[in-house]
Order: sequence, then structure tokens, then C-alpha cells
Amino acid sequence: MVLNYEVQDLQFKYRNKLVLNGVSLSIRPGEILGILGPNGCGKTTLLKNLNRNLVPFGGCVLLDGNDIAGMKKREIARTVAAVPQDNEIKFAFTVKDIVAMGRMPFQKEFAGTSREDEQIIDRALTETGLQDFGDRFISEMSGGERQRVIIARALAQTPKVLLMDEPTLHLDISAQFEVLDLVYRLSKEHGLTVVLVSHDLPMVVRYCDRIVMIHDHKILCNGTPEETLTPANLKQVFHVDGELGKDAKTGRNTVILHGSTQ
Repeated sequence: MVLNYEVQDLQFKYRNKLVLNGVSLSIRPGEILGILGPNGCGKTTLLKNLNRNLVPFGGCVLLDGNDIAGMKKREIARTVAAVPQDNEIKFAFTVKDIVAMGRMPFQKEFAGTSREDEQIIDRALTETGLQDFGDRFISEMSGGERQRVIIARALAQTPKVLLMDEPTLHLDISAQFEVLDLVYRLSKEHGLTVVLVSHDLPMVVRYCDRIVMIHDHKILCNGTPEETLTPANLKQVFHVDGELGKDAKTGRNTVILHGSTQ
């Protein structure tokens, strides 16, 4: 398990515009952490700083006590995997080809795929329900199926942490449930830590153990859904009249939205 994954006083600028301002956060092993906020608040920027896809203006990200600014990307990728917003792949790769890319951080140059790699790839395909799709071209698959392929590629990295940026974007409703049910199961059964960025309140709240809400490029609140998703916070961050509730059929958290406050 990752013993220490922390953000300390993180600041980030795009040119001269401050996007993250003094963000500090501890990520706990095995949790699903939801980072919520409106478009443009800095949540995707925060996610990209977590695996050094962006370099902060100030502060740091610590992975097992090590500042990732001094780590090689290959080294980070052995612990942290990412599922980006865009799952479009323009070339005619098969599903297995794409999932096999997840083993690259562990392979020596020109060494090829080992027997252990093949076993891990097959396990990732099975975990995501793609064991019968290995020879299919990803260009022939639906949006939900492609998203499962990208998750399988991330799992092939055997990560301890999975970073997901708007994972249900552009998916139909049934595929949204399918993808997040899969992520929830992987977290609860295998102890995978998940950091999930989204602005889809009802869908994300259903699955998250803890919520961080970002407002004006800072963390406004950090805690359980009950602690963070108060009517006052929903109004301040999203400009909506809403409240945390329970789904009558499943008993899971949901957000009941009554309308705009603007």
C-alpha cells in the first residue's frame, strides 16, 4: 500500500493566472476520493499535478515521502495510473495491444512482453470483463467499452492509486453506472485507492467515501459526503439549491437538486 500520498501547499499557475492556491490534501489508502467543483475551478489541474503531468509553481506532492518532482515518470507510473477524460484512440490497435501498454513502465527497452506481463494483462482484461475482446479493434467499440479498455490498461500497471478525470464524460447513463460500479468493486475488493474528478454530483457522490470541494481555486471543505455536501456548500460552489439524500432503493448517497439559485 501507499503509506503516504500527500499534497502540501500546492500552487499552480497557467501563465500569470493562479489556478491552485495553497492546496493541501492527504489521500488515504483504499479510499475513493471525489474531487468536486465547477468547470475551471482547478480540479483537473490538481489531478495532473498528482502524477507530475504538470509541475507546480509552489508546494509539492509526496509519494511515500518522496517529492515526485525528483522522481522519473516511469517510477511514478509503477504506483500511480491515470484514466484521462479523452479515451479516443485514433490508430487501429486491438484491445490487448492497448492494455499491454500498461506494462511499459516495468519493461526494459526492446525486451518485449514477459510471461509475467502476459499474466497481468490477462488478469486486467478479466477484471474489466474484456477477456473475450482481446482481438477486437478499439475503433469498433462503444464509448463505455473503450473506457473499460482504458481502465484495463491502467490496471495492467498494477497501480496502488488510480487517477480518473471525468470518467463518465460522453458516456450514456447505463455505461456511467457500469464504469463506476467497476471502479467501486476494484477499490473495495483489492484496496485500490481512487481519486475521481468530476462535476457530476449525483453520480460521483454515490460512490465516494470522501469528498473534497474546490471553490475559488482552494479547498472549501474536505470530509464525508454528509460533512461536505450541505445546502450551503452546494449553493456556494455550484449555485444550486440542493441537499444530500439517500437513494430509496439502494440506500446509497445521492444529491437531490431542486434548481438554480442564480
